[in-house]
Amino acid sequence: MKLDIIAFGAHPDDVELGCGGTIAKEIALGKKVGIIDLTRGELGTRGSVAIRNQEADAAAKILGVSIRENLDMRDGFFVNDEPHQLEIIKMIRKYKPEIVLCNAIEDRHIDHGKGSKLVSDACFLSGLVKIETEINQVKQRAWRPKIVYHYIQWKDITPDFVVDITGFNDKRKAAILAYSSQFYNANSKEPETPIATKNFLESLNYRVQNFGRLIGTDYAEGFTVERYLGVNSLSDLI
Repeated sequence: MKLDIIAFGAHPDDVELGCGGTIAKEIALGKKVGIIDLTRGELGTRGSVAIRNQEADAAAKILGVSIRENLDMRDGFFVNDEPHQLEIIKMIRKYKPEIVLCNAIEDRHIDHGKGSKLVSDACFLSGLVKIETEINQVKQRAWRPKIVYHYIQWKDITPDFVVDITGFNDKRKAAILAYSSQFYNANSKEPETPIATKNFLESLNYRVQNFGRLIGTDYAEGFTVERYLGVNSLSDLI
């Protein structure tokens, strides 16, 4: 299956928190989108791997993605080296996306910045024909996505562009809240974490509302780029 977009996340819920509205909108526009998680989030303070797997499946169904896979890298300890790059290269060559979305370039959680660079490097290497990979004993052809964009997470990074997600914010929030083990619940006996506070739960709209305000819409999600953006006409901008 060829996908138009793959969104990578270091942990299940990274993609939903960073670009869930954009994914929902692109799917509504007819694009085929997939999510690939690098880890199971097994070091997370709350919940368990089994619960997180169920939540990730539920979120994927809400968004309507074509595929969701997990590369089973070690939460907290994966590195940007050849074995890890090759696992991502296999996914890129398998699904041949035109666009790749990945973690914030810098963030509070160390896996976010690491995951960002790992995926970006793998996207470049995937286009080199002398790097040989195979899946199920079938050799893969080189493939390099046209562009890599980085979504924004915990830190307030200034975006290079924003995507209007007005009309898709409810679906975005539903996909995020599918991870009920991770977020604030007044009756929960689990330890409190930075994302399991009432403040964080209420903040889910703050950033997307502000980005929307700045472009004259209700909601928007921000991204950073690795190279200049190009438009065919000034009228392409909103």
